[in-house]
Amino acid sequence: MSSKSSKALLGAAFLMATSAVGPGFLTQTTVFTEQLMTSFGFIILLSIIIDLCVQYNIWQVITVSGKRAQDLANELFPGLGYFLALLIVVGGLAFNIGNVAGAGLGIEAMTGVPVQTGAVVSAGVAITVFLFKEAGKVMDTFAKILGFLMILLILYIAFTSHPPLGEAITHTFFPQKFDPIATLTLVGGTVGGYISFAGAHRLLDSGVRGESSLSQVNKSASTGILVTAIIRYLLFLATLGILLASAKINPGNPAASVFENAAGGFGKQLFGLMIWAAAITSVVGAAYTSISFLRSFHPFLDKYHTYLTIVFILISTVVFLLVGRPVRILIFVGTLNGFVLPIALAIILIASRKSRLVGSYKHPLALQVAGWVVVGVLIGMGVLGLNG
Repeated sequence: MSSKSSKALLGAAFLMATSAVGPGFLTQTTVFTEQLMTSFGFIILLSIIIDLCVQYNIWQVITVSGKRAQDLANELFPGLGYFLALLIVVGGLAFNIGNVAGAGLGIEAMTGVPVQTGAVVSAGVAITVFLFKEAGKVMDTFAKILGFLMILLILYIAFTSHPPLGEAITHTFFPQKFDPIATLTLVGGTVGGYISFAGAHRLLDSGVRGESSLSQVNKSASTGILVTAIIRYLLFLATLGILLASAKINPGNPAASVFENAAGGFGKQLFGLMIWAAAITSVVGAAYTSISFLRSFHPFLDKYHTYLTIVFILISTVVFLLVGRPVRILIFVGTLNGFVLPIALAIILIASRKSRLVGSYKHPLALQVAGWVVVGVLIGMGVLGLNG
């Protein structure tokens, strides 16, 4: 495989991973660890298995067909692609308002600058990425650098909090508690909505397509999930260590409490850097992927997609500045995207059986079965969660 293709595959993996690791991701992980303690490791494990199944199905079908998800959906049933695009773009915009807020919070924690000013500065950084002539390559590099930075930061915090490693690993496989809404929210926040398609659409734009690329595409999907899982599990361990040391978690900013309790006054700056890196990469990923769902609907949209991406970021920023920080929107949208996911996955699974869409390609039966099981499980957990 050429160096260019390898970079594209790694870039797609990190775009997916850093899109998933946003402010909501940090908040959800801390809140649910506080509720479930060591048993939350099982929820993480279950979400990883579901995530892998989702990514393999979506990335393989999109790559083989050479078509974006909305085009597959429209060719499967006229108008279905517009409906899917609406769900993705609305969810992406809601997430991005929270991402911009998170970036502002990060700068405030690092420098003391007001959140609103930090949000505007961060939006400017995200927009700059799309102003480069080779915006795709810049976006890939941006995601990889900040992805590695987040892993190093959370590794340090996990190490200094002295978590009960043996107990956490044991309950990761043999939980004492289980919460379906936590699982639904985690899956929704990791591969729900636009996140499922971030890497797959990036691969298409990089020219990676066709059945011959499948083994490398699977590695790219696995890498993205692995990076996300490492960051989540390390944050879970760090939170556990803090809780068992009888430290209090501030409900107003739970993730910040973990950093400050683990690293003292310096922890606030570390948290600021962590949440800024998580938020700014999610701003870029959400904007890029959401607009990729609109590009194919009209030549004008495709020609000016870079400007549309910038407008998307500007709208997210303006809404945040006018409305303020969404209090519960991050966890709520994670849950909402958990419902979007079974719809999107079902569309992909049906498309995988249509030769007019995927040619002679035979999508693995095991993946199809696993995919439909996930669709059923997610719908079931969603209903349970709503009833609760």
